[in-house]
Amino acid sequence: MADPHKPAAHPHPDVPNPDTDAYAQESELEAHLQSKPMFINMGPSHPAMHGTVRMKVHLEGEIIKDADCEIGFLHRGFQKSCENVTWTQCLPYTDRLNYASPLMNNFGFLNAVEKLIGLEIPERAQYIRVIGSELHRIHDHLTCVAATGMELGGFAPFLFSMEARELIIDRVAELTGARLTTSYGRVGGLNRDLPEGWIERTLKSLDKIRELNVEVESLLSRNRIFVDRMKGTGIISAEDAIDYGWTGPCLRACGVDHDLRKTRPYWVYNQLDFDVPVGEHGDNYDRYLMRIEEMKQSDRILRQALAKIPSGPIIVDDWRIALPPKPEVYGTIEGVISHFKLVMEGIQVPAGEVFDATESANGELGWYIVSDGGGRPYKVHVRAPGFPILSAVSSIVTGKMLADLIPTFDTINMIGGEVEQ
Repeated sequence: MADPHKPAAHPHPDVPNPDTDAYAQESELEAHLQSKPMFINMGPSHPAMHGTVRMKVHLEGEIIKDADCEIGFLHRGFQKSCENVTWTQCLPYTDRLNYASPLMNNFGFLNAVEKLIGLEIPERAQYIRVIGSELHRIHDHLTCVAATGMELGGFAPFLFSMEARELIIDRVAELTGARLTTSYGRVGGLNRDLPEGWIERTLKSLDKIRELNVEVESLLSRNRIFVDRMKGTGIISAEDAIDYGWTGPCLRACGVDHDLRKTRPYWVYNQLDFDVPVGEHGDNYDRYLMRIEEMKQSDRILRQALAKIPSGPIIVDDWRIALPPKPEVYGTIEGVISHFKLVMEGIQVPAGEVFDATESANGELGWYIVSDGGGRPYKVHVRAPGFPILSAVSSIVTGKMLADLIPTFDTINMIGGEVEQ
């Protein structure tokens, strides 16, 4: 039986009780304040927007009442550009979708084309694709963690992350010949083999990256300011994340154990031992922890792949698919003709359509391609992971503090190139 002398609890404990004197004084003070709703533009040049994205925010005080994310400033016509060149000439366009992990875009597109052809690439090429993808997974996650730390006041973690990222870029540049826009893959395999001594240099780089990541984690994971800004902010439930079409570390932070490398293995992932980290709360802190843990798992994958990589060819020996060796081009008529037809007309991909997906750094990178039997794609569409994740930001931040928008936008890791295509 309730105590009649004890005042009844307020139905919402977190809301001030209007019967208290403190609340009455606060209301009286607010009544004399001149206030009105405010509409601000974050972007398209705001540093926290990570690209040419505009967020139209409706504020009442520090509370976000509505947020409308506007894209399109970076649109480059990816699909139509691909449909006007040969299959191989699409690769430079795929590089620019996610400029933090271009090799994953290269290889994902090629995987779909090879599936349409019915082509299996050599085992060595599969290992190298895994190695390149996991290097860029670490690179992508370092970019995300570095930006998050810096925009919440942590400049030292940013510097450590950039040092680690530069080591990866050095190895990628040695492998592909370019730091950013690699165009390294080819239908049927790869452009070139591993340089001499590259495995040893990569292992040495991985040792240093591991040390730097320990520094980053020690500076951020238990930092009171960082944790207070991240925990309990940017929350989304597993059900809502699935409804929006979330994939990758953002979905796994909600407690959903889904990773294409495990659920639908491709290349040689089923021959490698690694775990898939899964979060619980679906907030910014869990999304940060996902990246930290996934970098550790990528390190495991890389060390295994570098140790187990077999010898052999790195591209199929079929002149209808791969360019002939230079001696054959210079010394035989068959080589000259094959080279000319592949360059000028493109690979003749059988007519049909296919959808294929790989697990990129930010989630499921899906490709829907259609061939009419010619040397150019009839249709290319990419299901990039960033767009459905970005589409949920408005609902996540509405009703929250303006300050919470910054870490939320950081941890979803929006990449303008793939969102706007």
